[in-house]
Amino acid sequence: MSFRPYLGKASAVIGYVLQTACITHCIIEYVGDFVLCTGPSMEPTLETNNILFTEHITPRLQRLRRGDIITAKCPTDPKQNICKRITGLPGDKVKGYFPRGSQVVPRGHVWLEGDNSDNSKDSRMYGPVPQGLIRGRVVCRVWPLNKMSLLTEH
Repeated sequence: MSFRPYLGKASAVIGYVLQTACITHCIIEYVGDFVLCTGPSMEPTLETNNILFTEHITPRLQRLRRGDIITAKCPTDPKQNICKRITGLPGDKVKGYFPRGSQVVPRGHVWLEGDNSDNSKDSRMYGPVPQGLIRGRVVCRVWPLNKMSLLTEH
């Protein structure tokens, strides 16, 4: 009994699985993915357990706009992801909790705030956020189905 035909078929299946895994990884890393929203900082726009579709092309091309909702690594805890709205772009004068009362957003950074300003840890606490921490731009809410909607302002 020869195992050669089975080895050929097994290696073909393994090859297809690896190709599929590589393609899936590239899509999730460079095109877009789904994100589970948690926490009250974006209420009432977004609620805990909303599932969002985010795209990764706009942040990579640095084409973000004021009003975009983004996902990013938290500047104070890189293990945590945040979901906030861009309220300031480089060169904008913004208000925060600092001695001078306001500051200019530096080049390569954005100012992020939650829609629920009374219950949001955002740039008002940790300052401007480097654009390199931005992971994706929220395109739409896909869950719950009765609240499915586009979340882009342009």
